Amino acid sequence: MSKTTERVVVGVDGSEQSKLALRWGARICAMSGSQLEAIIAWQYPISYGMAAASVQYDPESEMDKLLTETVDEVFGDDRPNDLVLSVREGHPAKVLNDASVGATMLVVGTRGHGGFAGLLLGSVSANVAEHAACPVLVVRKPAN
Repeated sequence: MSKTTERVVVGVDGSEQSKLALRWGARICAMSGSQLEAIIAWQYPISYGMAAASVQYDPESEMDKLLTETVDEVFGDDRPNDLVLSVREGHPAKVLNDASVGATMLVVGTRGHGGFAGLLLGSVSANVAEHAACPVLVVRKPAN
């Protein structure tokens, strides 16, 4: 990926909201000619230790599989040509804020809780809305 390539970064976690964000990111890329970069982040749990997880535990592979499955579900065989999939270690907000440097836009979903609580952003979406280095689109699933 060239540093001069315009790109839209989308945070993906496998949720319905992140799938919606991925669709929005693809629409924006189709209109602007930007490259679409789908990013999933992972980190070891705070309680992680030698006894806490099996030796065979491989969070990066699990997240790669989840990212691929999510992209396949959203696009099927019609993936955008310039789609880049990225699995990164770290807290999702930090990973996305870092990825926002030089991006045209960052797109994330948010999980609504309904009622008054539904007016609040999720912690990652609120963090990137405040700290990203580019414009941020927070996508919410429409009410039924």
